[in-house]
Amino acid sequence: MQKMYTPARIVVIFSILVVMLTVYVSALYIIQIHDPMIVDDNQGPRRFITRRDTLVAARGNIYDRNGVLLASGRPSYNVKIDRRAMLASGRPNEIVQELVYTAMDEGLTYTDTFPVTRGAPFEFLTGMTGVQENRLNAYLEYFNLDPDISVSDLLSWMRNHYKIDFTVGILDARLIIGVRYELEIRAIVGSISPYIFAFDVDTDFVSYLEERSLNGVYADSTFVREYHTSSASHMLGYTGRMTAEEYEIYKERNYPMDAIVGKVGVEFAFEEALHGSPGEKITRMTENGTVVSEEILSNPHPGQHVTLTLDIGLQTAAEHALRTTVEKINVDRANERLLTEDEEDNSIQGGAVVVTNVNTGEVLAAVSYPSFDLNTLSQDWAYLNTDPAFPMLNRTTHGRYAPGSTFKMVTALAGLRHIAGVTRYRTIDDTGVFDRYRDGGFVAQCWFYGEHRVGHGELNLEQALERSCNFYFLQVSDWFPGGAEPGSRFLAEAAVEFGLGLRTGIEVPETAGTLALPEVKEELTGELWYAADTLLAGFGQGDNLFTPVQLANYAATIGNNGYLYTLSILSQIRSSDFRETLHIHEPEVRSEIMEKDYLEIIQSGMVMVSRSNHGTARSVFRNYDVTVASKTGTVQIEGLAINNGIFVAYAPAENPEIAISVVVEKGGSGAEIMSIARIVFEHYFASDNTFRAIPYGELIP
Repeated sequence: MQKMYTPARIVVIFSILVVMLTVYVSALYIIQIHDPMIVDDNQGPRRFITRRDTLVAARGNIYDRNGVLLASGRPSYNVKIDRRAMLASGRPNEIVQELVYTAMDEGLTYTDTFPVTRGAPFEFLTGMTGVQENRLNAYLEYFNLDPDISVSDLLSWMRNHYKIDFTVGILDARLIIGVRYELEIRAIVGSISPYIFAFDVDTDFVSYLEERSLNGVYADSTFVREYHTSSASHMLGYTGRMTAEEYEIYKERNYPMDAIVGKVGVEFAFEEALHGSPGEKITRMTENGTVVSEEILSNPHPGQHVTLTLDIGLQTAAEHALRTTVEKINVDRANERLLTEDEEDNSIQGGAVVVTNVNTGEVLAAVSYPSFDLNTLSQDWAYLNTDPAFPMLNRTTHGRYAPGSTFKMVTALAGLRHIAGVTRYRTIDDTGVFDRYRDGGFVAQCWFYGEHRVGHGELNLEQALERSCNFYFLQVSDWFPGGAEPGSRFLAEAAVEFGLGLRTGIEVPETAGTLALPEVKEELTGELWYAADTLLAGFGQGDNLFTPVQLANYAATIGNNGYLYTLSILSQIRSSDFRETLHIHEPEVRSEIMEKDYLEIIQSGMVMVSRSNHGTARSVFRNYDVTVASKTGTVQIEGLAINNGIFVAYAPAENPEIAISVVVEKGGSGAEIMSIARIVFEHYFASDNTFRAIPYGELIP
């Protein structure tokens, strides 16, 4: 009898079953799990629609050194659109139109970056950004449209493409097209973050969406960054949605494409700690929007909390001091222009103040002027980025300034080290005009000669610092053994030991500045190095360019007897539940200047600047209760009639605690702006019984 089931038949039947099962499982996967972005609006019927959502983690808080809350996260909602679900409804245009008009009625700003004006006559936006232009080009290329298509033809094509009924007015059609374009361009360009219709909506709008049950439209819970101070904006920084370029970096850390990340400042520097870990949820629904199931694949984990070294009270006092001083100088200059009928605007546009702990390298305050309000940044963005005063620039870490006479302590150290004739008591006769290189076209005057037509006369090193004698330091710079080029290296070597021309190590982004050296000059200008270059550098008027954070660290290194600390704005990092301290910043000494006797001479000269009869800072600090060691600086800027003002100091001179640098663009001189430092010192050294709100120089009511 013949067998019904031979081995060959069993293999065939089994193979057929395997193929059928594979096809069936694949179909289920495509229907329920896989979520392709489909450009074609004509989709076939589906039993279920599956959506994956990111569960946003609460961003960690930021505190000042005293525990004052500076930044936190507020729970909120974003309105999103599931494109597939909306298309499956069969009425996507009606849904979009209702959503847009409801948002407009509620005064909500919704996302529409389609680069065509919203009102007639329709035109391409004149201020189209590079991102908008690239997306529009990708859209035109995808649909094989003429890259030079007119606006009217494009709108007509899109109206037909999106099947917008011609009973709908052109203005309404443009509104619908804007949202449909946002959804479709993300299907065409896969690297664009998911579309969010509206950010940070209130619960009333969420309730409306739930009542209306608009297919594909839903509210997604999130967190909005809130800043609890209007101070320290540049150092705190801000957050924003990732760009495509940033995603290439953050995707390695499993960030979703629509993640919010720190852009600048502390928010950027400690992004990894603050961000937390997002979760993920899968939602399955019918085509009419009825949710069938929700599954949380992973829960979000909140970010860690960062405590800074900043003292927000000191920061606010420093901001007030800088702002009010600049405003007063500008008012005085404006009145002077009116009297003299001078048309040149010599108003101050920018400045910076940095305060550090001399013995730890902690940054206590970092002020960049002008500033901005983090809580209104999105509304002010366009204005801030076109303001010629560059309010978005963090001048404390990215402003590069010639040091002026504040560099003379560097020249003093280099001279004491390398020139046998330079000692504490050896004098140099300041005749007022240094003209040794007159035949080569270089003649320099002491500032005192410019005012009195005579020089300072015989001065030793301390007196030269006290009176800020240019002639003295020109002569020292000319005495370096080996000539101009070795002299430049002696100066640069000493500058580096004070932290000048180097990144300070502060966690936020910073620039290194520039050291005046032959190879640097050749690289920048293609010119050779001359004796005049070394002489100019020696009294602070050369090619050296330093940041305010470097200048503050420079003063601190002098004050603490030669220890160069790495600057830091981080105090500690704590876990999201505050139960565990994950990191405590420890002070780090980068290098040490060994010649303590040389530093003592420099320190003595800086005290004389503040205390002696001829000190350039005596008008503000001579009778101050705290002994301040300081140095004023004036920097001539090519093309400007008014100089930059620079001032560095530390106090108390006997046992230093804090150091400060002040830079004011077109401030005139260090002597004109040093009252800013006095206000900061008064705030820092004030006792609990002292009324702190009255700035230096103002009457107590």
